[in-house]
Amino acid sequence: MVDASGALEVVAGVIWRDGLFLGVERPVGKAHAGWWEFPGGKVEPGETLAQALVRELREELAFTATALIPWREKRFEYPQGPVHLHFFHVTAFTGEVVPQEGQRFAWFTPGRADVSIFLPANADIVPALSWPLPG
Repeated sequence: MVDASGALEVVAGVIWRDGLFLGVERPVGKAHAGWWEFPGGKVEPGETLAQALVRELREELAFTATALIPWREKRFEYPQGPVHLHFFHVTAFTGEVVPQEGQRFAWFTPGRADVSIFLPANADIVPALSWPLPG
């Protein structure tokens, strides 16, 4: 789905477990392969942002997010076109992380993650993470 400005609507989850956040490497064969990201994906017509994130996490990683908190949104210009990113903190989920596309994943310590391995759209997101969450 695209927004009024023509940007692709994308959701991303900052998944938390035991004070660590989840990063996923983009698999071979996909755009930006080898870069790390926060899991998520495109919003489909008729979905809310939260519904899109729950669906994407199930499809990509086989778990179900049960507690989502909207956090930030931003626009980013990729060579393929603009994206409108909606970030959520996911503070609870059922099931285990089981990559469905052969992608690698890791749990990162806030403040210690190597920002340079994450997609450029996340350059300001990774350093902004802290645990416990504010509020």
